[in-house]
Amino acid sequence: MSFEEHSRSLLELSRQNKLTLVTAESCTGGLIAGALTEIAGSSDVVWGGFVTYANEAKTAVLGVPSALIEEKGAVSEEVVCAMVKGALEKSGASMAVAVSGVAGPGGGSPEKPVGTVWIAAGLNNETPRTVLCRFQGDRSSVRTQTVNSALALCEKLILSISSLDSDKS
Repeated sequence: MSFEEHSRSLLELSRQNKLTLVTAESCTGGLIAGALTEIAGSSDVVWGGFVTYANEAKTAVLGVPSALIEEKGAVSEEVVCAMVKGALEKSGASMAVAVSGVAGPGGGSPEKPVGTVWIAAGLNNETPRTVLCRFQGDRSSVRTQTVNSALALCEKLILSISSLDSDKS
């Protein structure tokens, strides 16, 4: 699926479930919010986004503890979960998606090579769902794959809560 197809699908699912979305982006630098807001009428669903590229921004803007970043690294499950929590708290939106990764060409390590990206999506007062991705390709390709995977994770999250709601009725 393309950005546009994922974005349209996510926006429609969000409308159907009366959800508002916020993004917390590091390695994508606002591309997820950009993909969503490229679609006319997205303002009824998209609250906005936080681009927290530097570790200091993750702490200052989203409240991610600096000790957590020092201990686990910015590219970690714990940090993207904290980014989701911070984005939800700061925005009042009902759903957040966060990404942090190594887009390249430099910055990788043996433990976290270029293409390593953590993605988290979550709803208020719930543990976020996370996925660790190991993308291949150049910087642009890693960022594009990250956007598509983040949008898909959000769709899966909404579909899972929608199916839970229908099971209750």
